[in-house]
Amino acid sequence: MKKSWLIALIAVVSLLAVACGGGKKEESTLTVGASQVPHAEILEHIKPQLEKEGVKLNVKVFQDYVLPNKAVEEGQLDANFFQHVPWLETTNKEKGYHIVKVAGVHIEPMGAYSKKWKEVSQIPNGATVSLPNDPSNFKRSLQLLETKGLIKLDSPDGEKTLQSIKENPKKLQFKQLEAAMLPRTIGEVDLAVINTNYALQAKLNPIKDAMFIEDKNSPYVNILAAKKGNENKDALTKLAKVLNSPEVKKFIDEKYKGAVMAAF
Repeated sequence: MKKSWLIALIAVVSLLAVACGGGKKEESTLTVGASQVPHAEILEHIKPQLEKEGVKLNVKVFQDYVLPNKAVEEGQLDANFFQHVPWLETTNKEKGYHIVKVAGVHIEPMGAYSKKWKEVSQIPNGATVSLPNDPSNFKRSLQLLETKGLIKLDSPDGEKTLQSIKENPKKLQFKQLEAAMLPRTIGEVDLAVINTNYALQAKLNPIKDAMFIEDKNSPYVNILAAKKGNENKDALTKLAKVLNSPEVKKFIDEKYKGAVMAAF
């Protein structure tokens, strides 16, 4: 009798423990690598919203375009948020990585800046133009120059080099540099083509300060990315959902005022 009573008591205690713990939301932790502006700023903004979903978000800021993918591939990061698909595809091909898109978030229109000239027509023959040296952004910068008639490329497809420039009527001279270095060149060159995240870090307003800029139809959407096989994990799915929420669109519109545009 006593034994039966003891077994029943243990069963009741066990049920109570399950019931008490059932209402507690299990917390996951995500570590995401990001460029400082606007990526890390967006991620910091959504931390409270994610915590309500049971996800604690750690944001690690990177100042280059190489290490964030390396860290994801090696498992040091759960995901990253800094790049567009052409850069991702180029990196996977060159490095043998296995990183995939989780969600598209925003577009940062690339712009061309000058402290010497106000309009394209003023750019002189033999002018010096600084451009990003990584393959995808170099191609993108050449395409932007082509929209203004400054150069003409041999074709719209494939990787581009300086030899891909079919026509260069002003005989422009080109300096290829790391993207992060480009804002520092504005006072030294006639024209600098700069990625918007680095322009914003340098306190440049792409809408007001750029001589010309990509339009909203740019194919270079910045994405949340993860290693293949991890992209459907619950915590990442929740992060992607929040990044594509009306609240984030409102934040992007109000904070960046057109310099960054939501892509969802």
